Amino acid sequence: MKDLFKKFLIMNIGQFLYALGITMTINADQGMSPWTVFHQGVGLQLGLTIGQATILVGFVIIIINFIFKEKIGWSTVANMALVGIYIDLLMFNNLVPIFKNIYLSYTMMFMGMFLVGYSTAIYVGVGWGSGPRDGLVSVIKKRTPLSVKTIRSGIESLALVFGYFMGGKVGIGTAVMAISVGFFVNLAFRLANFDITEINHTYLDDTVKTMLRKTA
Repeated sequence: MKDLFKKFLIMNIGQFLYALGITMTINADQGMSPWTVFHQGVGLQLGLTIGQATILVGFVIIIINFIFKEKIGWSTVANMALVGIYIDLLMFNNLVPIFKNIYLSYTMMFMGMFLVGYSTAIYVGVGWGSGPRDGLVSVIKKRTPLSVKTIRSGIESLALVFGYFMGGKVGIGTAVMAISVGFFVNLAFRLANFDITEINHTYLDDTVKTMLRKTA
């Protein structure tokens, strides 16, 4: 139980830091990342906050992943639910500053991207699965000859285009993040000594099977 509680706590810390990183890129006010542009656009169309739209989009993606038999973990569900809640908590309580100075804004944006990468290493490192959007990349990868980089770029490009036409905010920072986010995420992974290929995940179906064996 102690080990389970420790993993649960680490996963939650990772989700909170992930939301903090996203909020920092939003409050940098130089244009948002492609997925955040999409979430804002969905929110504007449905009368939702960015956090609520993040949850809704994540839920829909999980359903798609489930239909295509992609593994779902506790971290997958937590990423869908908690990140949106934490984003709204941070934004509504003005816990992340908005700088008028462009240099400070870009500094915060870069720090936010780094934090997104570092927090991913934290919550994925628990071994309970990854985020819904990573699962969607996996679904497409298994069914097409395309590379992961091409799939991810294609999905984010579509998210950006649809988000823009729904009213999401696009700026120079959007292009900067699209180009540099991979660098900051990889840097965070290296500093955290994190290799995603070495993680052995426990998924929801594994948990159910274990519970059934114990009750049999």
